[in-house]
Amino acid sequence: MIELYTAATPNGHKVSIALEELELPYRVHALDLVAGEQKQAWYLAINPNGRIPAIVDHDAGGFPVFESGAILLWLAEKTGRLMPADPKGRSLVLQWLMFQMAGVGPMMGQANVFYRYLPERIPVAIERYQAEGRRLLSVLDHRLSDHEYLAGDYSIADVANFAWARTHRWSGIDVSDLPHLQRWLKQIRGRPAVERGLLVPPSKLDLADATQEEIDRFVAEARKIVATGQERT
Repeated sequence: MIELYTAATPNGHKVSIALEELELPYRVHALDLVAGEQKQAWYLAINPNGRIPAIVDHDAGGFPVFESGAILLWLAEKTGRLMPADPKGRSLVLQWLMFQMAGVGPMMGQANVFYRYLPERIPVAIERYQAEGRRLLSVLDHRLSDHEYLAGDYSIADVANFAWARTHRWSGIDVSDLPHLQRWLKQIRGRPAVERGLLVPPSKLDLADATQEEIDRFVAEARKIVATGQERT
């Protein structure tokens, strides 16, 4: 059994989608980020960085794993799925996984902060992070122009990048002229395990498709987190 400590964010969805794809038994602990549960001592013993997600794998003697990319690797290696066995195939998956972790996630995350969460509008920061987020999504589009998936077969690289790329609207990034990215997003969203994973934990807001009322309510809560330096991950 795996204990999943998470919230309804792109990084959280990376792990819940993978768990559903791999059909691993798990129990969900939804952390209240506004209340700062992720900063409590009991959780810091699992994830010293005080962010979500994290897991505790009881099949491995209660072994804790934090950082979403590290969790994806742990789960893929645990099951022998969503990761090629050959060195070159494995390297390719890792390259696109690191691309998300080092680029797509941080840039879109900063776009979210400046475009959605800060009460003060800082145009130069908004434009900078939206432009870089858009550039990175264009890299994905180019890759997907002649590849069905990012690294051979469907893998944790697709899971990781999908969880963030699907929220482009929330970051204020237009992808209407990126047809290959759109095809890939639709294809992955159509997977039953992905649909299930996106519902873990239940959320009042889908960052990819929300009403203005839902957005306003979510932003008000998110601003409390940003104001205390406990940003969502």
